[in-house]
Amino acid sequence: MKKIEGLSLQVIPYSEIADLSISERVKKILSLILNNKIVMIHGRLRAEEEARLIEDTMALVGHIKNFRGIELAVIEPDLRDKTIFVKMKYGLARRLVGDSSALTVIGPSSVVKEIKRDPKKVELLFK
Repeated sequence: MKKIEGLSLQVIPYSEIADLSISERVKKILSLILNNKIVMIHGRLRAEEEARLIEDTMALVGHIKNFRGIELAVIEPDLRDKTIFVKMKYGLARRLVGDSSALTVIGPSSVVKEIKRDPKKVELLFK
């Protein structure tokens, strides 16, 4: 059985990265991942931030020893069966305070084989 050395979990409240620029946010996340940390962000990255994170990650693959990329998953509440009032309330709250009901999980591909998700749980499968 392969031993996972130096693996840790870093939980980041969205308020800690809210005032950072896109490049600063991506740099912070990648620096944690390059240190073998699985990052959990209370909130969701914007689409352009996710795209930038993936672009920067692909640029690093092949240039940093044993770095094979990242696994990323966003877990959000399932609103499909909710009433229109609940959906409107959720949408309004999201516009006012950001998407704080989501959870973003990012880990190095060399350690995390797969992230399985559903509205009630997150499973990290390790290599």
